[in-house]
This record gives sequence, structure tokens and C-alpha cells, in this order.
Amino acid sequence: MSKKLIASRIRDLDQTSSYDEWREIVRDLDRLEDAEAWKQDETSDDYDYLLIKERLAEMRELRHEGEVRRLVFCLTESLHGNLGNLTAAVLHSYCRFGTKRLIEEYVEEAVRCLDYVCVGDFPDFSTEEKILFFKRTGTSYGRAALLLSGGATLGMFHLGVIKALWEQGVLPRVLSGSSAGAIIAGIVGGRTDEELPPIFDPENLDLQAFQMVGLRQVLNGAALMDPTQLRECLERNIRAGSFVQHFERTHRILGITVSPVGTHQSSRLLNYLTAPNVTLRSAVLASCAVPGVFPPATLEALEYSGEAVPYMRSKRWVDGSIANDLPMLRLARLHNVNLFIVSQTNPHVVPFMRDDISGKRSLRGMAQQIAAAASRDVLRVTRNYVGSAAPGRIVDLLNDVLSQRYSGDISIFPKQPPRQLMRLFSNPTPDAIRGFIRDGERATWPKLERVRLQTRISRAFEDCLYWLKEHSLRRPLTELERRQRVTPLKNRANRA
Repeated sequence: MSKKLIASRIRDLDQTSSYDEWREIVRDLDRLEDAEAWKQDETSDDYDYLLIKERLAEMRELRHEGEVRRLVFCLTESLHGNLGNLTAAVLHSYCRFGTKRLIEEYVEEAVRCLDYVCVGDFPDFSTEEKILFFKRTGTSYGRAALLLSGGATLGMFHLGVIKALWEQGVLPRVLSGSSAGAIIAGIVGGRTDEELPPIFDPENLDLQAFQMVGLRQVLNGAALMDPTQLRECLERNIRAGSFVQHFERTHRILGITVSPVGTHQSSRLLNYLTAPNVTLRSAVLASCAVPGVFPPATLEALEYSGEAVPYMRSKRWVDGSIANDLPMLRLARLHNVNLFIVSQTNPHVVPFMRDDISGKRSLRGMAQQIAAAASRDVLRVTRNYVGSAAPGRIVDLLNDVLSQRYSGDISIFPKQPPRQLMRLFSNPTPDAIRGFIRDGERATWPKLERVRLQTRISRAFEDCLYWLKEHSLRRPLTELERRQRVTPLKNRANRA
């Protein structure tokens, strides 16, 4: 009876239309498959449960006693991104929803302690000390980013991933996009949370980006697609403005990758820090310039007066996914990211993606790694025998494609039937977009609880710091605080 019931509930999963419905079924399956017993048993060789248990008890005791300074000291020591290996992927492979109850309790207690420190009124722990604690410890802890890959029309899948994350309140502030992913990142990055719902309705999107040029133009060396059509598509869907203007309005940290056409340039991650005045639309246009499909593009920036002018006038840029589909290293350096959530739709990558979170190496994975390494070795040898002209650049391009990392700490990817590959460079209809959004949501649901758990503390750091800054601006300064702030300014003025 139990096996029949389990099989029936698994079939029910394919019919679910909402995350709440899906979650209810997988929780039921965990009970039927005895996964609940594993959750309640805190012991495991996969993480240091004794350390986690000890730190949990210490945080709880200090919060109950109201020892704020000792609690802050404890949190500074305890809160690290992977304390005791508690973020290990294997800890999410034993059940369909959630992980060890001890880990969940540890995360919730840490957040409760952060909220207590943030909003509590402590005579011996000022707002300035609170802000300093949240800045330093939050930097040490790190944050998450969502990276959207290339994939042409298949990139509409990213909309469903974003919708699922946003509806559950776990969409990261740091967002990166390449090629097709740059379009979706640009649409989302220019909007606040209140402005996002309309983009999840396909009737509100006009994504007609592809239009073939004439045969004569192709024979004369032109790209297959008309860039004017793509430019007009971006103008309809992405709001005008520079990276820094969008950041100041939405507080989203948006990055777009582009690859250089010529030599003596490397791929770039454009954002409000590295290229603050570059316009978002021009960056997305360049990131979408798939070689041979769209011509290379020139970036545009806003002058101090607000006038649009060419950026690095002599340089042209192409598809960001060629050399840096997922700019993890740069995001880590610029924005303190240490958890990478990847939505991957590249057609040359997805067939090789797998949901292997057991921690065991499979023969298939080993074969793929050997084949990739051998291909890179062949390209390196080939490069020694070709010059720096066109053949050499082609070899470099192939090496860039093969040597990249295409998966994240948490990877979300579609089931990709052949019929979708046939529409790689076709304009999606509202029904097709609706299907991509549904596929993206359904692929994200099994990862949502892991995302929620592994971003819960970093989101609490951001929320508390934002609240404290807003609170300190509204609160009148005491006489001592006023003197402490004014005296350094006077000293600097006197030295000048």
C-alpha cells in the first residue's frame, strides 16, 4: 500500500500548478519514505553536528540572558558561510524538502539573534556600534548572487527562475547576466520589487528580437540578424539609464558581461562600480551580439550633462557568454559573493548538466572532465602552430568556451527537448514565453528550500543594516554623539 501511495504522490507532482501545492506533496513523500526520521537525527558524518549544536546552545543562552556584548562576540565568531560544512550539497540529497532539523534550528536562531541585536535598545551598545558589527560580520559571512547564462530564446527560462525566487522572497540583490541572460537581468535590474509582477505576464512582454537580413547582405559579410530589431526590443523592455542610475533607484546590484572583439582587451563585467555611466541598454546589446548572428556593438555612456556618448569609442564588444558566461570570480571580488545560484540554459551545456548532489563522483562526470581536459590540451597545442590572425583568434575563442565553469553552488536548468533547440533564434510567442516561465518555476521549486536556508543569514544581515541606517537617520543625535561626529571634522579642517 505504501509503495502504491508513494508512486501516486510522485505522479501528482507532475500535475502541481503552484509551489505551495508542490511543497505539500514532497513533505508528504518525505513522511512516506521515512526521510523525516533522518531530519530529526542530528548525527551525520556529512557535517560537524557537535560544533553546530554547541554554537546553537551558546547563542540561545546569551540571547535569553540579554548579554548583548557577549552575544555579539559569539556571533562574530560563529557566523561563517560554511561553519561545520553545514551548506554541503549532500545534506540536501537525503530528502525531498529541507535538511537536518539541527541545521534549520541553527539558522533560525542566528537570524533571531541578529534581529534581537538590531532592534533591541541597549544603553551600553550604541547604534553606531551595531552598524559596525553588521558591516564587519556581514562582510565576513558573504552573500548570494543569481547568475543568468546565455541561451538565445531558451533564456526565457530565466524568467520562471526569477519568478519562483521572487515570490518566495529569496531573489538575491546581486544579479548577473550574459547574452540572453543579460536581457532578463536588464529587465529585472531596472525594476523595484513593486514593479516586477507585470514582467511575469507574457502579454506585457514584446521580445521580438530576431529579424533576418537579406541574402545579399549575408553574402557581403553581414551578420544573419538585424541589430536594429534587437535594439528596439531592448528599448521596449529595458528602462533607460546608466548602471549607477539603476542601482540608486532599485538597489539591485546588476552586472552584464561582454567579450572584446580585438586583442589587448579581456572580457568585462559591467556594473555600477566598474562602468557606472555605461548605459544598461548598450551593455545588453553588446552582450547579445552572438558572433555571426548579430554584429559587434559599441558601448554607450552618459556624460556629466546626461548626453549619451560612445564609451571606449574604438572598441567593439560581443556576446558576454563566450569568455565569461558566469563571472563568479569578479562577483566575489566586487560584491563579496560566496554563494552562486546559476540558471543555466546554454544549449551546448545543458545536455551535460546533472543534479548530482550526493557528493559521489560518477563515471559520466569523470568522462566529461577527461574529455574537456583533453580538448583544452589539443587547443593549446594547436595555438602554438597558428599565428595571431583569424585562425588564432578562433582557437582562443574555443578555448574560452571550453575552459569556463558553467555550474554554480546551486544550479537550475531546464529539461531541453529537441523541439526547443529548433527555435533557438526564433521570436517567442506569448504562449511560448508562458511555457518557459512554467518550466523555470518547476525547475526551481526543488531548489527553493535550499536557497532559502543558505541565504537566510545573509539576507538578515542586509535587512538589519538597512533598518539601522534608516533608523539612525531619523533619530536625533545625543550631545555625546554630536561631539564625536563633529570633532574629527574640525580636526581635519584645522590640519588642512
